[in-house]
Formats: sequence, C-alpha cells, structure tokens
Amino acid sequence: MIRVIYFPDALYAGIENIVKGKSDIAMASSKVAELDIISSGYKFKERLIGHDGIVIVVSKQIYDTGVTSLTKDQVKRIYSGEINNWKDLGGPDSEMLVVARENGSGTRDVFNEYVLGRKMTEMPSACIVADSNEEMKRLINENKTAIGYLGFSYSEDGSVGVITLDGVKPTAEAIKNASYELARQLYFYTYGDVKPGAQAFIDFMVGPKGQKIAKEYGFVPL
Repeated sequence: MIRVIYFPDALYAGIENIVKGKSDIAMASSKVAELDIISSGYKFKERLIGHDGIVIVVSKQIYDTGVTSLTKDQVKRIYSGEINNWKDLGGPDSEMLVVARENGSGTRDVFNEYVLGRKMTEMPSACIVADSNEEMKRLINENKTAIGYLGFSYSEDGSVGVITLDGVKPTAEAIKNASYELARQLYFYTYGDVKPGAQAFIDFMVGPKGQKIAKEYGFVPL
C-alpha cells in the first residue's frame, strides 16, 4: 500500500510526514526551499508531475462587448468592491455579478494570494459562491454580467469568455512556462530511499495514463 498525502504548500504537513516516515509521497504546489534540501542532506527527491492554471472568466455577453483583457489591479479592484460596473472597464452600463469559490477551496486560496495578496481574506464584492469548477462555469453561463475564475481545463470549451491577464492569454504553453502568472507547478516529493511501490506510482503518474488522468482532473500535463 502506497501512502500519499496532499498539502497546499511545500513546507506544510506533507513534507513533515515523509520526513517522519508517515507517508511515502508528498504532493506540493511549490518547491521545497533549497535551504531545506541542503539541511536534510539532499534526501529530498523532487519530480514535476504537472501544471495548474487559474483562468479569469466572464460571461460570453460581457466578453462580446469587448471586455477581453484585464490587469491584475483591475481584477483586485473588482473583488475588493472598488469596481462594480462594467462601464468602468469599457463594457456595458451593467452591475457586475462577482462569483468566488467557497472557503477552503485551493483554487480560491491561490486566487486570493495572487490577486488580493492574502490567502485568507474577505471578498466584499462576491455575492455568489460556487462550490466547484462546474458550478462556477454554470453560474457564469447563466448570468449575463458575471465574472469568476476557473481551473484552466474547464475554460477550454468556449462557453465562457476567457480573459487575457496582464497581456498574457492563458494557454497550456503559457501555464507550462509560467509566463501566465496565475500558474503553478505540481510536484511529488519523496525523502530518502524510495520504496519500489512508491516509485512505480510516480512512474505511472508521469506516464501517458497518469498524465491523461491529470488532464481529466483539470491540470495541464507535462
């Protein structure tokens, strides 16, 4: 049996658990710091397994009026309540319907940290909360003046307007090379000698079948 634990940041419980032998593999969305690798005697082994991107989206109706590109500051001002009408961004004279993910969502945490500067923060303008990417997309589709954010793969079917952020369009390539700033890398970490079963699982995840699964769950493959 392979023990795997997910954690949102590299130095949280997952790393501690593999060091203590409670888990065989830890997952991280940021690198273990070089200082920690050195102090551990280089016992950490890192493997990139995929990429993740969060896409700012608007309703097709808003997108078709010409609101196709925003800056990070504009998105921040929308979610902090400073901008609440599309006319202020070159769109129609319509009040915005601002949608956010639920508390505890990893997508919400990444969005908050990048756009608003803190993971745990209030969004005074967000009047609707979505509990999944699917729910977010449904709400954007059903409300003509909506704005929200999605995992990259959920935006690819053309049903929502995908926003270019700070001049960079969110594409798989831009997410992979991190030129799109709302992107992050996903890693597997092991510590010390890697058990054969754990290595087999890592090899599976970076292979064709594992990468297909990663894409099905909304991640950008290697």
